[in-house]
Amino acid sequence: MKKIANISEWVLLGGCTAIVCLVLGTILWDLFSKGMGSVSWSFISAYPIEGMTKGGIFPAVIGTLLLTVITTTFAVPFGVACAIYLNEYAKNTWLTRLIRSSIRNLAGIPSIIYGLFGLALFVQGLHFGTSLISAGLTLGLLSLPYIITTSEEALKRVPASVREGALAIGATQFETIKDVVLPTAVPGILTGVILTISRAAGETAPILFTGVAFYINGLPGSVSQEFMALPYHLYMLSTQHQSIEQVRPLAYGTAVVLILLIFVLNLFAFYIRYKYRKYE
Repeated sequence: MKKIANISEWVLLGGCTAIVCLVLGTILWDLFSKGMGSVSWSFISAYPIEGMTKGGIFPAVIGTLLLTVITTTFAVPFGVACAIYLNEYAKNTWLTRLIRSSIRNLAGIPSIIYGLFGLALFVQGLHFGTSLISAGLTLGLLSLPYIITTSEEALKRVPASVREGALAIGATQFETIKDVVLPTAVPGILTGVILTISRAAGETAPILFTGVAFYINGLPGSVSQEFMALPYHLYMLSTQHQSIEQVRPLAYGTAVVLILLIFVLNLFAFYIRYKYRKYE
């Protein structure tokens, strides 16, 4: 009976996996079959023209990359530092448990709420206006709970004996963390960071109120200006354009580019994990 139960569990798991892969494959096939015809180097490197009905997505690509850089610069140092404090310094008190619980709850908040909070804090409260910096900081806030959680889990996987050995030979706690614990946890931290940033790069709601624009004639000259981004560009082409049928191929092409960008970031994360795992 136990063997039959195990086989049933594997069959059920395999069936669920096959269904998910089938749905995902169908969606990707639909997008790529309709969008690859529009994707070319000129499409990626050209500016949109004639009311967004022709041309390319170059400003949206650059805006997405700049947004990702700002998000990473803000979220990664704060997120990793918070994880180090919670795992290495903080004692297991009710306050620490409350902080961890709050961080996990923040990870479940809808992204549109972060957009409204970014509007209130950065755009209106700090008077940054609708700008690249406001959108980047808002996405950074959205990314923080995920980075803190994944970084803390990576630190937890470092054996206690490694810390004890470093302390036993006279290293301070700071030196132990800097020279022993962090290098060991780097693969897990980087993997979590890259996966989180790739998710943030595809978000539309948090940047909707904080700085993204449908069309800008040129690239943003500073972080205080509005910008174009691939997720919002795709949303506008798909739902708000006055000639939706005419721009539909461009919308599919934009979706393909966005998927490929996120796929490359995820592939990079898996490569880092594989590279470091070989030496474990």
